Amino acid sequence: MTEVATARRSRITPEREAELYAAVLDLLREVGYDALTMDAVAARTRSSKATLYRQWGGKAELVVKAIRHNKPVKDVGQIDTGSLRGDFHAIMAHADDAEMAQNSALMRGLAMAMHANPDLHREFRSQIIEPEIAESRRVLQRAIDRGEVRADCPALEFVVHMMLGAFVTCTLLDERPPTAAFLTSYIDAVVLPALGAPGN
Repeated sequence: MTEVATARRSRITPEREAELYAAVLDLLREVGYDALTMDAVAARTRSSKATLYRQWGGKAELVVKAIRHNKPVKDVGQIDTGSLRGDFHAIMAHADDAEMAQNSALMRGLAMAMHANPDLHREFRSQIIEPEIAESRRVLQRAIDRGEVRADCPALEFVVHMMLGAFVTCTLLDERPPTAAFLTSYIDAVVLPALGAPGN
């Protein structure tokens, strides 16, 4: 399946792919997932609809791949500063407050759309959620190997939940998107203590 997907995308240059993804995200912010059409993407990017379907299969895959491409850190698991706190802070150093504000609104809209679109939910889980969990586990496993976190620490299973919770509740309670400074403070005050990992 991976070989087929790779072959399917081989005709588009990385630069053109990035341009297409940027246009998809712009459209998504403008009209939302349900109103976004492959015709609109084709018109905005000066592409043929047939090319879009050949390369991405459908709207759900195209949207999720665009979101994944836009991540500030493509592979969190590759970050290795020598400490868990350092790794978390290095991840947050790539965060841009303006982009987080845009993405916060985008993700709220997509969360609603996923309830009504099983194909979108399936793509989002396989392309975003599962890789994020796997990358997070690699970072945490290194902390276990270094002796910073106990292997039987019950909070290990909830790190992704804690981070997503901070992202969502900041918007709900403070009526503003989270900032890198807020999330970094949250990591120091909540996530690291929950894991029993060294702080400052």
